Amino acid sequence: MTGAGTPVDTPPPAERPRYVRAPGKVGRTWTVEDAIDGTFFLVGAVLVLWLGWVLVARELTFSWLAIVTVAVFWLLVAYVGLPRLQEVLARIYVPDYFIGRTVTGIGVLGDPVNLALDGSEQAMNAAMRRAGWTRADEVTLRSSWGIVVSSALRRSYPAAPVSPLLLFGRRQAFAYEQEVDGNASQRHHVRFWPVPEGWRLPGGQRVEWLAAGTYDRAVGLSLFTLQVTHKVDADIDVERDFVIATVRYACPEARLRVIADFATAFHTRNGGGDVVHTDGGLPILDLTGLGPAPEDAAPTPPDAPVAASPRLPPPALLLSGGLSASKAALSLVGLLVALLGGPRARWLPDVATAQLVVLGAGAGLIVVLWLLTLRRLRWARTLLMAVCGVEASTQLAALSGAGHVSLLLVATTGIAVLILIAVSSTEARRWVRDGRSSAAGHPAKPSADGPPPA
Repeated sequence: MTGAGTPVDTPPPAERPRYVRAPGKVGRTWTVEDAIDGTFFLVGAVLVLWLGWVLVARELTFSWLAIVTVAVFWLLVAYVGLPRLQEVLARIYVPDYFIGRTVTGIGVLGDPVNLALDGSEQAMNAAMRRAGWTRADEVTLRSSWGIVVSSALRRSYPAAPVSPLLLFGRRQAFAYEQEVDGNASQRHHVRFWPVPEGWRLPGGQRVEWLAAGTYDRAVGLSLFTLQVTHKVDADIDVERDFVIATVRYACPEARLRVIADFATAFHTRNGGGDVVHTDGGLPILDLTGLGPAPEDAAPTPPDAPVAASPRLPPPALLLSGGLSASKAALSLVGLLVALLGGPRARWLPDVATAQLVVLGAGAGLIVVLWLLTLRRLRWARTLLMAVCGVEASTQLAALSGAGHVSLLLVATTGIAVLILIAVSSTEARRWVRDGRSSAAGHPAKPSADGPPPA
């Protein structure tokens, strides 16, 4: 019986083989930015432990305000600190080469790649529109609010945005969807990525596009982050076959071939913690030569949702902005109370007015640096992390040696640490690094050598 594979006719060695030399160390390439972000994250982790020790070991006057403050602080740690830790761990154990899986913004394995295509982007758009699919809006503040409202009130939103997933280090170029029964909570959707120039599938075949199609069955909480998200149906092969069938029905000239057993059939979880399984086959739709029909070239109606709105910054960067504003507000209130001689005993013990002035100035600087980071200035992001680290360290040193713990200093210190951890995230760095080209509609083209450093 002849097994699979190509026979090798090379004769066996004539002499006893010997090991020439040990291979060099193989691993990921860590850039200067990786080292800087990793250092700031470690600093943030140390500061979190230090702050926890201050809260436990020092005398803190507990009141309803104190209880709420501590609860909010740990809630933010759960939403910022734990996802950031998950991101760091994922960078260590999740491969950065193609394994047939997408990854989420924090690096956790996302939906499997279950479809490949050949053809131009114009052919893709034409085929999907003819098949009754709607191109998803970009994730903007307006579109994000729209899907929240439509899901809560069960209103129709056929072009609702889909969350970004990464392949080859880049988010999807575009996505298409079909709403089910006018309910934004349930929908068919598929994301598309162009493959790097010269890149081949495992096994040597060339394709021009890869896609991941899944069916959103409901809205629920993510198993990994407890954030509100769509829950995916487990049998992603059914959705893959549905996408192919709709395109072939609308475009009979489309050709189809299948790479059987492209991947081992598996059961796993996606980035939201939903179980998914596939038979491992990879269909390839050939849309080469498919031109746009006259109706495909029609301009977008003026009352359609605006897809060209400025792209929404990543959640970590938005959250750090809210924290920066909160820190500035707390510092201003504390300074006003100190200057006006109001009651200070419970939340401002032993805090000098000069210290409050410095605290307010630091909060103002953090707000300015956050705004500059939002403008995608690299130096502003690095300086923002440095300022937060220095300020948190200084305040923790003061808290450790103080006779009484100031609730105001605890709150502002915790906020500074959370900003540091959030801004050092990969998604925040990605926004600063290549956000200009993406926002302008010209995403950097991935390289055949693999994805850029995360």
